[in-house]
Amino acid sequence: MLFDTHVHLNADQFNEDREEVVQRAESEGVTHMVVVGFDRKTIPIAIEIAEKYDFIYAAVGWHPVDAIDMKDEDLAWIEELSRHEKVVAIGEMGLDYHWDKSPKEVQKDVFRKQIALAKRINMPIIIHNREATEDIVEILQEEQAGQVGGIMHCYNDNVDYAKACLDMGFHISLGGPVTFKNAKDPKLVAQEVPLEKLLIETDCPFLAPHPNRGKRNEPAYVKLVAEKIAELKDLSVEEVARHTNQNARQLFKI
Repeated sequence: MLFDTHVHLNADQFNEDREEVVQRAESEGVTHMVVVGFDRKTIPIAIEIAEKYDFIYAAVGWHPVDAIDMKDEDLAWIEELSRHEKVVAIGEMGLDYHWDKSPKEVQKDVFRKQIALAKRINMPIIIHNREATEDIVEILQEEQAGQVGGIMHCYNDNVDYAKACLDMGFHISLGGPVTFKNAKDPKLVAQEVPLEKLLIETDCPFLAPHPNRGKRNEPAYVKLVAEKIAELKDLSVEEVARHTNQNARQLFKI
């Protein structure tokens, strides 16, 4: 009953064997996935994949790295696509201070506009955060994003910030880094965050969990994430899978 809440099966890395990747995920017990589109190229492919498979859904949004490229018509396009029956969230959106393609103020503006859109249409949001946690939390609070809630995608910060996000009603999603030997924060978060607020993901093709670190990630590996969380919380894998699946289906209204 594994639900991978964040995949990029729309990435070029899967062009040659996408069907086989989906089949491997099914064979490992993955029952649901959300393919995340984040620009003009990846959004239509995300929806196309979701239309092909009953158990795959899509999210549509604009990535902060490319915020400088987003025009008003892009936001209107995202709003139009949000009405599609297989679209379940707006995102990924947020802030990324690692790369310098888009100025911080431009990123913040695009982030706020997408939160406003999500609130207008009552859809959860998927948050991308890289080296910008304080500003992310501040904007979520100022924009009252807790009204729609959503996911702190591939959470990789400390427990205190996780609690601030939980206080706003957000879910914490853990991916491959929770399995990395020296990744202390994700492990502590896995232990501290209540099971009813946890989600799991791969963010494939990126961040493959141990022992596949450095290789192309794929949805089948979400089982490794669930196994590590189960170990850290002293629960069965089945219990982690059941709860995170239920959490995701409730959030996405599936």
